[in-house]
Amino acid sequence: MEIYLSNEFAREGPLLLAEARAKGRYRTAQRVFESLKPEQVVDEVKNAGLRGRGGAWFPTGIKWSFMPKELKGPSYLVVNADEGEPGTFKDRRIMEKDPHLLLEGILISCFAIRAETAFLYIRGEYRTAHDVLADAIAELEAAGLLGGDLFGTNRRVNVVLHRGAGAYICGEETALLNSLEGRRGEPRPKPPFPAVWGAFGRPTSVNNVETLANVPAILERGSVWYKAMGTPLAPGNLLFGVSGAVERPGCYELPLGTTARELIDKHAGGVRGGGRMRAFVPGGASTGFLPPDKIDVPMDPESLKKAGTMLGTGGIVVIPEEVSIVDAERIFSRFFRHETCGQCSPCREGAAWSDQIVARFQRGEGRREDLALLEEIMRGSKGMTICVFPDAFAGPLATALTQFRGEFERRMAPAAPAATSEPTTHA
Repeated sequence: MEIYLSNEFAREGPLLLAEARAKGRYRTAQRVFESLKPEQVVDEVKNAGLRGRGGAWFPTGIKWSFMPKELKGPSYLVVNADEGEPGTFKDRRIMEKDPHLLLEGILISCFAIRAETAFLYIRGEYRTAHDVLADAIAELEAAGLLGGDLFGTNRRVNVVLHRGAGAYICGEETALLNSLEGRRGEPRPKPPFPAVWGAFGRPTSVNNVETLANVPAILERGSVWYKAMGTPLAPGNLLFGVSGAVERPGCYELPLGTTARELIDKHAGGVRGGGRMRAFVPGGASTGFLPPDKIDVPMDPESLKKAGTMLGTGGIVVIPEEVSIVDAERIFSRFFRHETCGQCSPCREGAAWSDQIVARFQRGEGRREDLALLEEIMRGSKGMTICVFPDAFAGPLATALTQFRGEFERRMAPAAPAATSEPTTHA
């Protein structure tokens, strides 16, 4: 296995431009600008099988190919750095430790889609990452690696850093675009898709931070090298975040298809204090809960789909035996209730109702009919809204009810005493 995303993660501060260039950064970007055509870059990324690391896992090269080839006016690259999925922190590590890996990926990607401006939309709470990127962008501008006449060509790329306001829904690409434009952070109906009508009404490709960080290595070493890692349908490495009740929480770069057992037991040191696991979240809060007997599942999109969940962002959260799944689900249901944008009533009401019902179980006041009601809420919410937010709040709820139904049943209110047919006498 070859490491190419996390080489700088152990350093104290961020990698600065002088050292980055000494290590070979921006040489690949220079070669791309000087000797390749945009369609060649798109084809190489497409051949490599790179898939978006933001949770949807859509093929990046295909997404780029939707952008128009002939332009009358500007087109844009929008970098989704609004990493808000609970349990996920991989993009933050890239931005704080190796900003020039991301920025070289941005330059190459702008070349590929014929964009002259990249908007880097960063989560509002990521103050350190924001400041590191602001400094790195200033370094590039001072060195002539941003702006016009890049690498002696007639091409131009500028990067605009934009802070979000802390809304989870702005991780959805069209809600992010609304927020970038100064509008309320709500998803847009599709079509039109961003490649046709994106930021400021112009063709736009929205890509995740880790996705773009893969691009320089693919262009440097080729698609054959890249496809030798990971799985046939999901090549490459992934930055897996492991947190919760483990000895060594952290961000681990491993090939897609690595088992959850290897990540948790070998790399993260196992359950904290030698304890036992009640469940683990495989890819961020919206992917739900898996029981310990699923720990040998390969961590790739297709294997986790067969296991009844998703890979999501690869953020594993280990839940110890002493924590009830009902209590863990309440944390998630409360989060999703707070973060729905409220635009669509099935999502707005469904997230609120499900949280209220889970809270009832948490208090030991659950009712038998509540289990059927939760399932009905999920059926009535998924696929009935502009975006897939209902799938996000239904993910942990559905897996909790499927895999850990007994824990909810044990939190039901005691049954009322049976009514007696004998007459009541009064003194």
